Amino acid sequence: MSKARILVVDDEPAVLKVLVTRLQLAGYQVFSATNGEEALESFHRDSPDLIVLDVMLPKMDGFAVCRRIRAESVVPIIFLTALEAISERVAGLDLGADDYLSKPFSPKELEARIATILRRMGPTVSVTETKEVPSGKGVMKFGSLVVDTNRRQVSRAGERISLTYTEFSLLELLFDEPGKVVPRAEILEQLWGYPPP
Repeated sequence: MSKARILVVDDEPAVLKVLVTRLQLAGYQVFSATNGEEALESFHRDSPDLIVLDVMLPKMDGFAVCRRIRAESVVPIIFLTALEAISERVAGLDLGADDYLSKPFSPKELEARIATILRRMGPTVSVTETKEVPSGKGVMKFGSLVVDTNRRQVSRAGERISLTYTEFSLLELLFDEPGKVVPRAEILEQLWGYPPP
């Protein structure tokens, strides 16, 4: 399995250096950017498998970057922020972020969250690529709703529905055992790697 490609975006040089070094030591191929415009350039050039994105950035903030990326990709995004307001966190999640970490944070916790998301993705394949799979393989249907687990795509009545990585994973978890109530603890464990209580 090839090394996962991670784009880290932060305008604080000390934070950026620590994160890039730690993630490289963890075995990832790491790209970095210090502002929103550089982040979009790297996203298109380097095709990362996951993005760690600071909210407060020069030139274009993290929310605007996320909005632009979500218009064309479901690559997992983890927001980093010094903002304490719950409304700001909700805004980021509404835009399509898959996870959120408040500064200051432990780099070890970030590494754990990255590993959890990438583990759910399976073998590393750039999420901007389209993977050809045999028709019908890994496809689940419920009425007009079709969930293709190979391509990680969802459509309803033939129209594509855009979901974040986490939203798709949640839908896939619920589809695995239709009719079963999935406890909150199991969802937290399966999607975010939180240990059972």
